Amino acid sequence: MIIEHEGAVPRIHPSAVVSPTAVISGDVRIGPDSQVLHGAVITAEGGSIEIGSSVIVMENAVIRSSAANPVRIGDHCLIGPLSSISGATIGDEVFVATGVRVFNGAQIDRGSEVRINAIVHLRTHLAEGSTVPIGWVAVGDPAQILPAEAHDQIWAIQKDLDFPGYVFGLDRDTPDLMVQLTERYAAALGRHRNDRPIA
Repeated sequence: MIIEHEGAVPRIHPSAVVSPTAVISGDVRIGPDSQVLHGAVITAEGGSIEIGSSVIVMENAVIRSSAANPVRIGDHCLIGPLSSISGATIGDEVFVATGVRVFNGAQIDRGSEVRINAIVHLRTHLAEGSTVPIGWVAVGDPAQILPAEAHDQIWAIQKDLDFPGYVFGLDRDTPDLMVQLTERYAAALGRHRNDRPIA
């Protein structure tokens, strides 16, 4: 389904193929020979999304931008099933495997591999040719790549990256953080009220 959102209509190259069960919403550009498979959701939430040529977005992947963090995906990338990319920049020839999570402000440089169920955290920079092993976590700039069980070490870096402040503009120590976060986010998502299906 192709959706006009806030006056922006997705621009899909004629040689690209988008499954009828995928959702493409708003200021999205999909380049030549790219493929978007069943159940994928590509939604521009205030910032643009640009997907290069010969990119494969597999089943049930989610790609979303924000006003602060547009999404850029280079050429010849594979975005695996059930993966999630929010507000990140991904260079050419990057492999994002099944179940990977890439967070706002992350940058993954050319030729990198993020393997099954790995995480690239908020504002993290993976240098060219990096590999994040299965289930591991990349955090920081430059990235440190750590096993999931190194939680204390990950948290020591992650805390200063300030997820609630960076993404939602809220202080982590706010007593009613989740109340404010969900109300603010729901109001922003309410912009979809006037979306219009195009195809």
